[in-house]
Amino acid sequence: MTVTPFVAFRSGLSALAAVAFTLVAPLASAESLMLYTSQPNTDAQQTVDAFEKAHPEIDVQWVRDGTTRLMTRLEAERAAGQNRADVLLVADAVSLENLRQQDLLAQYQPEALSHYPDALYDPEGYYFGTKQIATGIVYHQRAAEQPQRWQDLTEPAYQGQVAMPSPLYSGAALIHLDSMVNDERFGWDYYQALADNGVTPNGGNGGVLKQVAAGTKPYGVMVDFMALREKAKGSPIEFVYPEEGVSVVTEPVAIMKEAQNIDAAQTFVDFLLSREGQQLVSRQGYLPARDDVDAPEGYPDRAQIKPLPFSATRALEQAEDEKARFADIFSS
Repeated sequence: MTVTPFVAFRSGLSALAAVAFTLVAPLASAESLMLYTSQPNTDAQQTVDAFEKAHPEIDVQWVRDGTTRLMTRLEAERAAGQNRADVLLVADAVSLENLRQQDLLAQYQPEALSHYPDALYDPEGYYFGTKQIATGIVYHQRAAEQPQRWQDLTEPAYQGQVAMPSPLYSGAALIHLDSMVNDERFGWDYYQALADNGVTPNGGNGGVLKQVAAGTKPYGVMVDFMALREKAKGSPIEFVYPEEGVSVVTEPVAIMKEAQNIDAAQTFVDFLLSREGQQLVSRQGYLPARDDVDAPEGYPDRAQIKPLPFSATRALEQAEDEKARFADIFSS
């Protein structure tokens, strides 16, 4: 399996490049924990450092790769009888729902759930959202229009001027697709209208950001944290949470059923969902999932962000059909 050629170590040790996988070298301690995560390297290191500071009795080893590659790695390890991961912190609930349906996740009931909306965690306690990453509309500050609604992007004024990530490439874009087509206000007619209006989805959110910031495409569809982070750095863009609602990716955490360090894994989940863990999420520039932790500067009031209904079970069942229909619409 091809993985990111990066090795991250605990504070004080150097990073080594060009190695086969992203595994942190273990240090002797009373307890250990193996984390598999798709967080960006900087976020992952900050998360591990904060957890180890709060729980010095636990030494975290971690593997970082994209969610799809981590799922492939888990499958290969299971086939070889080598279940190494204790806890997963990945991009989307759909991947964890897939593992849940294979009876590969452990149930847990953190005390902190009273501070979390029901929609952000599995009701049976198999996985828990740690943040809210919304997909909305971005536009250049010198753009002729200032879109506020999803339907605006289908209007003639936006013909050929909207950049959008492809759900064939981006997990967040796939969740956005599923949320939109299963909402009676939009459905597949909405995507047909986008195609008719000259939208040509391609790549991920980073490509959309570059096009809108440069003005080559004055409007775009993308995740909030990237746009808000770049705006804070001076990029000439604005981000809008459409009034009809937004799709949300929750970066959930889950404990593996075959975890060798179950107590440490539960402690890690508790930390991520605690006020301290969620304050770290806010400092990293994301909207915390916990309702009593403030959003980062630049975000609107939570009441202005209206998540669209979403079912990980439905999304898992429909993913391949949705991708096929999407490809058909935008290739015709």
